[in-house]
Amino acid sequence: MKPKNIVLLGCTGSIGVSTQKVAADLPEQIRIIGMASRENVDGLEKAVRQFKPKAVAMTNREKAKELKRRTTASGDARATKILAGERGLVELATMPEADIVLVAIVGTAGLEPALAAIRAGKHLAVASKEILVMAGELVMSEARKHGVKVLPVDSEHSAIFQCLEGRTNDRNRDGRATMDDVKRLILTASGGPFRQTPREQFAKITVAQALKHPSWNMGPKITIDSATLFNKGLEMIEARWLFDVEVDRVDVVIHPQSVVHSMVEFLDGSILAQLSVPDMRYPIQYALTWPRRLPNSMPPTDLAKIGTLTFEKPDHQRFPSLRLAREAGRVGGTMPAVFNAANEVAVARFVDGQIGFPQIFETVERVMNAHRSGNRVVAPVSGRSGLLGAAATTPAGSWVASPTLDVILESDLWARKEAERAV
Repeated sequence: MKPKNIVLLGCTGSIGVSTQKVAADLPEQIRIIGMASRENVDGLEKAVRQFKPKAVAMTNREKAKELKRRTTASGDARATKILAGERGLVELATMPEADIVLVAIVGTAGLEPALAAIRAGKHLAVASKEILVMAGELVMSEARKHGVKVLPVDSEHSAIFQCLEGRTNDRNRDGRATMDDVKRLILTASGGPFRQTPREQFAKITVAQALKHPSWNMGPKITIDSATLFNKGLEMIEARWLFDVEVDRVDVVIHPQSVVHSMVEFLDGSILAQLSVPDMRYPIQYALTWPRRLPNSMPPTDLAKIGTLTFEKPDHQRFPSLRLAREAGRVGGTMPAVFNAANEVAVARFVDGQIGFPQIFETVERVMNAHRSGNRVVAPVSGRSGLLGAAATTPAGSWVASPTLDVILESDLWARKEAERAV
């Protein structure tokens, strides 16, 4: 296999650290040539010494200066260019030598470099949910336009991607493979720590309890999302765009063992599943080595040792996040961005102790209702004629059918302010 040059944006978070382990395990096949972190100087300095990338970036400019001082003192600065600010992410994402750009940046900061990478002809490995939740229509359209692949890093979407590989099916006019032979995409969920907790006890749930995930070791935001099942709602919207299916063909099943990472049910009733022990290095490696599979030093999956695999229906009454996600996916346009932003604010306020666990669901629903009842714009507002004439801006809170990146970011900002008001 010819070595692949990787740019890793978000190299010091949980996905970034796992990606570094995959690269260290396959040094002849995976070369990290660019890395970025927001402000973790220690983590990035260590990574620079290990991988010797051509360039790195820190979005926090003061932290970039500190990294520059440290690497200059150690002699590492001679081999690695150090960039600063948001533009540094775009510069890394468009490095001429890069084959794949893996975006593992939490929040909206990954959107611009992701689109820049696609437009520069780089394959995109997606670990940041916001990219496809907020701008799935735009991202996938640009990927088709520039002939690049969007490769999933989430274990659930990687599983579906693998189950769909090698199919022979018809093509649409634009060359896309149809999903006519697929009945359902089935995302699995661990159920989080509260899958058996009665709804009437939700008000007593503490932050410490919500941060105890039964299967995965992740950051606080993703861990809280797993406790509310908002993570699965976000994944439903991601799957809708990534695999070009209606959100009503995306289902969720609770699977506490987290060994079956997701499944695909076909029209003939057959179901394909992908299984492995819960370790993010598996989907990360497949995204980076696709379409090849390579041996590694990761632990094997011992089914006899695991013994039992169980499945349950999710309780939509206790976890309205799944209903809200399906609504956001059906409405489309700017609604998924609003759904995502309101949830981020609600989770932050729960962690701060300002609201209780049930208010996370209530806050998101209030903001979505406010967005739904606002003005409706059926065309992107970019100076062209639409229902609002030749207006150049969108009224605050308006729903837009096929938004540009600027409109998506405006909707995100509006939803955050609206969520703060709701809190």
